[in-house]
Amino acid sequence: MSGEMAIAAAMILPLVITLGIWLVGKVPNLREAVTLIGAAALFGVVIVIASMVASGSAPELVLWSAAPGLEFAFRAEPLGALFALIASGLWIVNSFYSIGYMRGNRERNQTRFYMCFAIALMGAMGVSLSANLFTLFVFYEVLTLSTYPLVAHKGDEIAQRGARIYLTTLLGTSIGFFLVAIIWTGVVAGSLDFMPGGLLSQVEGLQPIIASVLLLLFAFGVGKAALMPFHFWLPNAMAAPTPVSALLHAVAVVKAGVFTILKIAVYIFGEDLLNRTAAQDIVIAVACFTIIVSSLIALTKDNLKARLAYSTVSQLAYVTLAAMLANAHAFLGGALQITAHAAGKITLFMCAGAIYVATG
Repeated sequence: MSGEMAIAAAMILPLVITLGIWLVGKVPNLREAVTLIGAAALFGVVIVIASMVASGSAPELVLWSAAPGLEFAFRAEPLGALFALIASGLWIVNSFYSIGYMRGNRERNQTRFYMCFAIALMGAMGVSLSANLFTLFVFYEVLTLSTYPLVAHKGDEIAQRGARIYLTTLLGTSIGFFLVAIIWTGVVAGSLDFMPGGLLSQVEGLQPIIASVLLLLFAFGVGKAALMPFHFWLPNAMAAPTPVSALLHAVAVVKAGVFTILKIAVYIFGEDLLNRTAAQDIVIAVACFTIIVSSLIALTKDNLKARLAYSTVSQLAYVTLAAMLANAHAFLGGALQITAHAAGKITLFMCAGAIYVATG
């Protein structure tokens, strides 16, 4: 399998799975078999991509050019391959868990649930394999929109309120800050491509004030990273079923946020520019504040899901902090934190869900 074929398969498979789930939706056993087989197939494809990256190659796929210098393109690199492995691998685990949880809890609209899950994984694959900020932004929003029905799944007033907060916060920050930063970067650099050493660091005569404003727009525009004060969507989204909470916290959504922060730090700013940007200290201070305050709030919560939600806000800020420290060891530490937190937090949410199903 060539690199282009592997990337195309990683993007198309979740859509095929979504269609398959819809076609056999009235037969639960078949619907769930499609989910599990599709998840395993996607993981296998991602392993192929990761092995190519590990061998030193950088498989890429260019679909089309929306405008000069604005391509809808994918490229696999080490950080993206790691995130793709985490998302696709944990999807298998979460799918097994979802079957028991959804059946044990006799949840409604299970076909829609599994379909939205598959589309969300397509969003996660797009974010992880994006070759530039334009492609990343498109799939960042796909991930937001596909998980909205999952947060609102129960349909009661609490779930609908949590889903509204979820959607308005994530769309508000991404359109109001993130998109502005992307457009500004394109104007300044003439490109949106992720480049080793940092795209903006190669721009001659870039004014420090512009670099600082861009960094703040990126840091607070990526709302999925849950940096205070744009963290409140995460505890409110806990109205969702527990498998969705596991998806939000471990598999796709928040990991897409901190992955984006780390990728921007490495491939858009680069170590040298970050260390010369005045706003670096501001983001570091906000990240440290988020780590401490959200941990203290978590200790006051008796509800397990609420406690784990605020714990997640704290743990995510460690990745943002690592990105802002701007050196190779910190970047590696941030990537390892994404991996470790994904494995640990999905397990904790599954425990909370098991308690809920068993005891009510």
